[in-house]
This record gives sequence, C-alpha cells and structure tokens, in this order.
Amino acid sequence: MTQSPGLTGRGVGRLGRDGIQVPRSSSTVAADAGEPAAALLVQRGRMGSNLHPRRQRGVGGPHELYFKNLSKQKQIMEKNGNNRKLRVCVATCNRADYSKLAPIMFGIKAEPQFFELDVVVLGSHLIDDYGNTYRMIEQDDFDIHTRLHTIVRGEDEAAMVESVGLALVKLPDVLNRLKPDIVIVHGDRFDALALATSAALMNIRILHIEGGEVSGTIDDSIRHAITKLAHFHVCCTRSAEQHLISMCEDHDRILLAGCPSYDKLLSSKNKDYMSVIRMWIGEDVKPRDYIVALQHPVTTDIKHSIKMFELTLDALISFNKRTLVLFPNIDAGSKEMVRVMRKKGIEHHPNFRAVKHVPFEQFIQLVAHAGCVIGNSSCGVREVGAFGTPVINLGTRQIGRETGENVLHVRDADTQDKILQALHLQFGKQYPCSKIYGDGNAVPRILKFLKSIDLKKPLQKKFCFPPVKENISQDIDHILETQSALAVDLGGTNLRVAIVSMKGEIVKKYTQLNPKTYEDRIKLILKMCMEAASEAVNLNCRILGVGISTGGRVNPREGIVLHSTKLIQEWSSVDLRTPISDALHLPVWVDNDGNCAALAERKFGHGKGVENFATLITGTGIGGGIIHQHELIHGSSFCAAELGHIVVSLEGPECLCGSHGCIEAYASGIALQREAKKLHDEDLLLVGGMSVKTEETISAVHLIQAAKLGNAKAESILRTAGTALGLGVVNILHTMNPSLVILSGVLAGHYINIVKDVIRRQALFSAETVDVVVSNLADPALLGAASLVLDYSTRRIY
Repeated sequence: MTQSPGLTGRGVGRLGRDGIQVPRSSSTVAADAGEPAAALLVQRGRMGSNLHPRRQRGVGGPHELYFKNLSKQKQIMEKNGNNRKLRVCVATCNRADYSKLAPIMFGIKAEPQFFELDVVVLGSHLIDDYGNTYRMIEQDDFDIHTRLHTIVRGEDEAAMVESVGLALVKLPDVLNRLKPDIVIVHGDRFDALALATSAALMNIRILHIEGGEVSGTIDDSIRHAITKLAHFHVCCTRSAEQHLISMCEDHDRILLAGCPSYDKLLSSKNKDYMSVIRMWIGEDVKPRDYIVALQHPVTTDIKHSIKMFELTLDALISFNKRTLVLFPNIDAGSKEMVRVMRKKGIEHHPNFRAVKHVPFEQFIQLVAHAGCVIGNSSCGVREVGAFGTPVINLGTRQIGRETGENVLHVRDADTQDKILQALHLQFGKQYPCSKIYGDGNAVPRILKFLKSIDLKKPLQKKFCFPPVKENISQDIDHILETQSALAVDLGGTNLRVAIVSMKGEIVKKYTQLNPKTYEDRIKLILKMCMEAASEAVNLNCRILGVGISTGGRVNPREGIVLHSTKLIQEWSSVDLRTPISDALHLPVWVDNDGNCAALAERKFGHGKGVENFATLITGTGIGGGIIHQHELIHGSSFCAAELGHIVVSLEGPECLCGSHGCIEAYASGIALQREAKKLHDEDLLLVGGMSVKTEETISAVHLIQAAKLGNAKAESILRTAGTALGLGVVNILHTMNPSLVILSGVLAGHYINIVKDVIRRQALFSAETVDVVVSNLADPALLGAASLVLDYSTRRIY
C-alpha cells in the first residue's frame, strides 16, 4: 500500500507541518492559493509535453486565453444549476495520502468562487501511536468537517478487514449529510477502498488520484478496484494513463497531470539541509555518506517480508554506514517488524537512528542528500527520483512501478549477500533527476479538470477497449542478463570489435583493416571501441569491460603486449590497457589469442565444465591454450601453451619463429599457402574443375580444393600437415594428460581424422582414449576476448 516519504512510520509527540502542506508564504501551491486564479495559470505556463493533446488546450498562455476558458467553465457551472459551486469532499486516511491531497486542497480553497471544500479525516490520522496527524491538517488551516475513528487495532489481516467494515458502517451517514458533488480519493489504501465503495453505492461521483499504477502486491487489487468504482481519474505517468485505458476506462475522463506532491518536491532543495542532517543523522555525518531505510510489511506474504526486513538490517549492519531507519506503517505485520528491529538492537546501535516519524519537509532534505535509500516504500520509486538519489527497492512491493534509472530492484531479496551487493552497487552514486511522476504543475491541471465536470451528464460510466501498452521495469536480474563485454580481436589482417552478451551472443560486430603502424592502430581501436560502447546503450547492453585478443606474448597482469608475431608490425612492449581504460572508463583485459580461444571454449564451448583440456587454433598460424583445474595456464614468463611451436621434426621447414620443424611450419595457413604456391609454380596444383584468375593470390584454400578434386600431391601435403599436428597433440597428451583436445579454426575440420589416426598409432595406451573434437564456436577469438571480461569481472555472487 503506497506510502510517501517521511509519512510511513509511527509519529510521536507534536508534529510539524508535512512538507506538502506549504506555509502561506511559500512559493508553491500554497502561495498560489493566495493569488488570483488568472495569475496562477499564467505563472504556471503551458502543461508538459507528456500530456495527451486534449489535455493541453486552454491551460496557461495569454490572459485572454485564460478568461476565455474561465467563461466556458462558468457556463458549465450554470448548466449544473444556477451557478452553483462544485461541492468537493476530500477524504484523507493517513499521512501518506495527505501529502498528495494537501496541494489539491490548497488549490480548491484558493478558488472559493468555484468550489466548496469539505474535509473528512479517518484512519490512522486519529491514532495517537501514529502521531494524531490530523493536527497537521488543522495547522494548515483547513476546517475538518468530520472525524471518523475507523481503525480496528491489531495490525494483522483481520484487523484490516474489520477496519474497512467499520468505515463502511460510518461513512454513509457522513456522505448523506455532506451531499458532495464529488469525492476525491487517493491511492490504494484499504481505507480508500471503503471510501470509494460508499460513494459509488450512494451515486456520488468519485475522482481517483494515482490510478493505473502497478506495484506488484495486494495494493494493485485495491487500487484497480477503486479505479473500477471511480468516475474520473487523475494519473501521474503516461504508462499509468495507458493502463487505465487498457482497463477499459474512458479516455475523456482521464487526466494525465503528474503527482501533486511533485509541485512541492521540485522546488524543495533547502540550502540549510546540513542542519536537518545533523539533527536526524548525527553531527559528524556528511551528505551522500548515510542511508535512509523505509521498509513496510507485504500483506500478501507477511512471513517473507519480515524475513526480508531482517536480512536488510543484517546487510546494513555489515555495510557499516550511518543509517536512519523509519518504523513500518500500520499494515498487517508491522508489529513483528518492530520486534525484529528491537531484537537486533537497532534503536541503540551507534550507526542507526530509529524514528517513528520525520516531518515531510525535513524528510525531503534527508532523502535528497542521502548516499542511498533502501526499502520497499513507494517514496523510493516515486518521490526520491526527483533528486537523483540512488534507491534499492527490495522485494515485490513496488516492483511494477515506473522508475528512473536511480532505482535498482532486488526482486528476490532472499540473502544478505544479495542486498549487500546492491548496496555496494548503489551507495554514493548520483543519478539524473527524474520527472517521470510530475513536472511541478499538477494542481492547476487538476483544478481545471474539476471545473470541466458537467454534473448534468449521466453518472453511469462508459467503458472502452483500447490496446494495452506494456511497461518494462529495471531489476537486478535484468542487469545480470544484459551484462556484456566489448571484445577486440587484433588479427594479422583485420581489426574486429564486437559487443558480446553474457550468453555468448555477438550482438553487433565491427570490422576494419588492421593499420600497419602503432599510432594508427591504437587510434582505430579507440575509435571502434567508443562507437561500440555508445551503440551498446541503444542495444540495452551493460558493458562490464573490454577484452583484447592479440597474437604474440602478452603479460595479462599489466595488459602489455611484450612482443608480437611478424603478422602484426610495431607491436612490442605495447601497453594496451592504459589508453583504452582511460578513454572508456572501463576495466581492460589483454591476452594471447590462443589463451582467449581456450577461455571461449571453457565458457561457451566443449570445454564448459571440463577440468583439464587443451585448445589448438589452426588458422593463419597455429596457437593454443591450456586449461588446468579450470584455470588458464600462463607460465612463468607468459609463454605457456605456445603449442604452434612444438617441434615435430629437426629437419622440417623453417618457421616464422626462426626455428625449424614446428607444427606451425607444417600445418598453418601460411605453410599450406607456401606449399600451394610451389605446386602452382610447377603447374602441379590445378586439376580438372579448377581455375585461378591471373590476379588471384594462391592460398591454402586452393590446396584444399585441389586435394578434394583428387590432386595426389595436394592430398599428400595435407596429410603431412595433419600428421605434424597429430604428433604435436601426442606431445601435449604425454605432457599434461588432458581429458579433451579441441581443434579450432578454419582448418580444424580438415585435420581432425588425421590427428585421431596419429593418436591411435603414436600415443601411449593410457592417452589413446582422449576425446578430440572440432570446436563449434563460430568466432572463438572474439568470444575468448569477451570471456576475459565476463569471467573476471563477474566473479561475485548476487
């Protein structure tokens, strides 16, 4: 059930003014109350662009436009009966709804030529434990017509039902005596349901404030029940308006006005906020270095909400920051939550201040300058957004509400660690201020809406059937699902950057030719990474960091390429981490491309869940990586797993590394291209069905094609290459005894059968049964670079 900031706990002693009930000298709604209506509307200006076009006509603008509208409103009132004023009954049940209703009451009172105001007070306003908050209404100079004691004490489900019944018994007599033209009801409290039920059955028009919102608990049922009883609706957001339409409410009877409390909030930042912080938090506390906690029972699952409150307090104790804790509201389960507070000694803990009530104007300052607000009160997802203060919303009580980016939802707040992680993510941040729930001009719109009501029209509601517009909320599970990496692959020919999701999906890929010089290469990497990071926002991907896969020997601890292969020029002793991290403000990981391929297999491929395995990349060169006991092996000087340079023949061809007889000298793409050129120069490459254009470069592809078409010499070269690779694999088996060998790259499929045959003939009996497979990963280099980020940046448990 919705609560507003500072109006959620129990009150003690004499209460100051609620922040929304502004003193007459204030510059917001209360000050407007003392001005002529024309000046008020001119001062407010035009309505926000978020309103339906039909709502925008006739508000604000030149004086003549105002008087034209005023004339129309008088005509409507004359039709209603001899220029009779609209008799409005505002019924307030608690401190929370009064914060929303008070600005409207001030506006009504300021225009006595149009309205007569009757105030009815019931519910927790009249309970001493909750501060006798009806006094706030009297202090705001409103005459209370009727006080109804309707709360049956007990703070359990049965007491709530009995309170509704008691209100239903008492309200008919009051409404019979007042005979209002319209009753204004706010929100989703059980008291408000009794009000709406009574008025609807007595054929009195109902204006419902804040309908159409979704919060995920029993509040929704109560709120939507009031919506179906109400004849007119004032909603705060466009999504709420669409929800009302989807509930078959007549669009002509819906006003998108914004939240009345925002008329005060958006002009409330007090320069003297330090005195408020010192009074409620402590003398030594600085702004943004304390927490405000507001947590209430969830009446549909009281036991779980009590447990969640206990976990929240444990997390706050562990987090070790000064915290203001407000007592829970009157709903069922509140007594048990208070017992939890006292059991943990919160009222006497040096880091905590436990209070039953904070005057709303002071509470505004506390949440505006807090390091974080935590709990499940609606103020966290609504009012606090006006200040950009980070919020952690726990459980399901408000999960369906629209929120600014300052709100992090922890839907399943079932462990202390998860809540603690959320505190670490949110505390001390500053977000943009949100106006989702209002722009500060709600009251003038509501008053104009009231004036437009034609009492001669039939009371019976009409229903419509428009389409539903869905709303997507942000929560911590959604964050985990959208976590992504920027992956960079520095190849000999191409430079590639990709956005890779946690599931291994390449969301978007960018490819450019790899420049030859160091300066151009660094410049292009930064440009491509910044473009990808910008695009990731539009794709709803949360970039955790940058992973870089490159050829050569890499110091992954420092993010430095010590020296590279001859394929990548000017690429030795290069610090990749610093310039990229400085430009993107993201962590950066760098590793050898063979190691990255192994990481890709460990996270996304055949190596998932395998304790010990080796990966060999068969491409332009031959690389590889070794996973031992689930971890990557780098070696003492970062040159472990240079599997392409295992020597299989002392008299073999020269390798790019300067040695002879390496696997790479036999089985790499460069080696096959060399042999293909020799055959072509001797006119021994082409067979029937093959042709090569004059300008075409001979490559390994031509050799493989010739072998497939029956060229015996090409077949022999491929067999020799595969045998060399197989012998290298046998050496790996005898050295580290893995349970799996993964062949990756474009040539893997051509070598797999030869390699298996060599293992059967050459390996020790104990190693013959090793499983050798071809990788099923489409792009192991990019996936491996992404794995650097996704593995090492998320090794924590939510």
